[in-house]
Amino acid sequence: QLQLVESGGGLVQPGGSLRLSCAAFGFTLDSTAITWFRQVPGKEREGISCISGGGDIINYADFNKGRFTISKDNAKNTVYLQMNSLKPEDTAVYYCAATRTRSCYLRDYVYWGQGTQVTVSS
Repeated sequence: QLQLVESGGGLVQPGGSLRLSCAAFGFTLDSTAITWFRQVPGKEREGISCISGGGDIINYADFNKGRFTISKDNAKNTVYLQMNSLKPEDTAVYYCAATRTRSCYLRDYVYWGQGTQVTVSS
């Protein structure tokens, strides 16, 4: 079945790190772009960054600069979001989404994961 499955969320202290994973099933990452999103309670879902089928990266948000890094391992069919220096305001549900094409620019999302909860608190 075609799907994306996020994992790696949890409770972390401020200043800590997490690595989120987005595993793809039923398709290969070289055929699609993957975007990480997050939804903060009470706010709209917002894009974090995208990695294209060819490995090009686009960062969408200022909050992740120097702290969040998107990457992928095509052999494992998994996209990662490394999050460092986490802050309480990073608390959100984090999602990944796949596009129909290899490009980050079309934003033609066709598959979404169910999300993984990240809570940053002491």
